[in-house]
Amino acid sequence: MPSIEVEKLSVRERYHLLVSTVIPRPIAWVSSLNHAGQTNLAPFSFFNAIAANPMSVCFAPVNDRNGKPKDTLLNIKETGQFVVNIASEDNAEKMNATAETYPYGVSEFEKVGLTPVPSLKVKAPRVKESPVQMECELLQIVTLSEGPLGGNLIIGKVVVFHADEKIWNNGDIRHQDLKAVGRMAGNWYSRTRDAFELIRPK
Repeated sequence: MPSIEVEKLSVRERYHLLVSTVIPRPIAWVSSLNHAGQTNLAPFSFFNAIAANPMSVCFAPVNDRNGKPKDTLLNIKETGQFVVNIASEDNAEKMNATAETYPYGVSEFEKVGLTPVPSLKVKAPRVKESPVQMECELLQIVTLSEGPLGGNLIIGKVVVFHADEKIWNNGDIRHQDLKAVGRMAGNWYSRTRDAFELIRPK
């Protein structure tokens, strides 16, 4: 079994090992707004839930190969707010299209043909085509590195949770109905159809 000292690897090699083995990764499809009122929408697969009290989530926008921060990070630093929209089988292609790099201030909503809908407590819009949307207020940003592929962990408190009536089921949302997609390595994604159940030991 190969054993590798991580510091001897290039940053790109480390990134490849992470995204090839930490799979599948849920996708935070994050909508944000800057002070000029311009919308931004981008997917992030370094994403997860943290706690129920307070209800909180985190995701990590990685700097580009030159160390430039993502527009989402800049917007959240400005406004302290964002929305996490869930990517599903029905919106996967448009979610992927929002990963294209556009100049700062250009709206991915308009470029891809998605519908922004007003949020209740934050200024950033929600994605109408997403089955679940979580309005979030910023709790903390932890910057691990400002260099190329450096990580910035954004922790947000969920203040309003929205769900499509078709999947709500009195708050018991089933993965069979949500049909969320996950990120793999390269251009690969996964579905949640092939699930299995294990009874947790007491």
